[in-house]
Amino acid sequence: MKKVYDALGRNLNGNVAVKLSTGEAGGSYYLSPDLIKDLVQSVNGTIVECNTAYGGSRSSTAMHRQVAEDHGFTAIAKVDIMDENGSMSIPVTGGKNLTEDLVGENLKNYDSIMVLSHFKGHSMGGFGGAIKNISIGIGSADGKRLIHSAGRSWSSWGGGTQDQFLESMAEAAGAVIDYMGEENMLYISVMNNLSVDCDCDSNPAEPDMHDIGILASLDPVALDQACVDLVYTAPDGDSLIQRIESRNGIHTLEHAQSIGVGSRSYELISVDGTVTQQSKR
Repeated sequence: MKKVYDALGRNLNGNVAVKLSTGEAGGSYYLSPDLIKDLVQSVNGTIVECNTAYGGSRSSTAMHRQVAEDHGFTAIAKVDIMDENGSMSIPVTGGKNLTEDLVGENLKNYDSIMVLSHFKGHSMGGFGGAIKNISIGIGSADGKRLIHSAGRSWSSWGGGTQDQFLESMAEAAGAVIDYMGEENMLYISVMNNLSVDCDCDSNPAEPDMHDIGILASLDPVALDQACVDLVYTAPDGDSLIQRIESRNGIHTLEHAQSIGVGSRSYELISVDGTVTQQSKR
């Protein structure tokens, strides 16, 4: 973990937020605190989350803190449930669906963000990676509903089409990057325990493919695209590919690129400096 962080050449400064999923109670595929401990502590990071909007064990701050403790995160770092004190609105530039993004109020307390994602499938988005982690993940409960409804409601999930939901994730991610400053963010994704379901699922499907590895980038779109491509080239990726395609998950990245959040083109470079794969889109 520390090696890929160092390879990016960007040192996060000030009060560092580490955005990850603490995982729903009952699930077991969230990032292991033992795996991330040294990296999180090396930047003196605070693990940050926001409450869920679907009920479950993390829909209130008290329950969410208990899950974070039960899953071992409070033992390695401070944990901040950023919408404990409500939401704040940040602007969305160039969105088709959103004009604002509602994020946890406590986001204003941080100078930089390490976006630490467990790449996996997702029942609604097709896959979850860096873009989902900074859109849905940093959205308050109201903000999550705003994204899911494609800008129509703070209180209801419905109203938008599937593609509009995917576009809204990209737009919300762009708003967070604009708010923080792209120079104050970096992205690391761990491709292990690759279930078709999300860490937000209390009873996820068993992973049915081998672990792939750890990727990092200064561009969340390139990072998610590289992770998707590695699933497609894996010999045992059929289930996750079906999940991605059935939800048109790639549209999130198509829209993110079209509005300037990042680029789907990338070079995959090993930590020893060897270019192992290139993709231009």
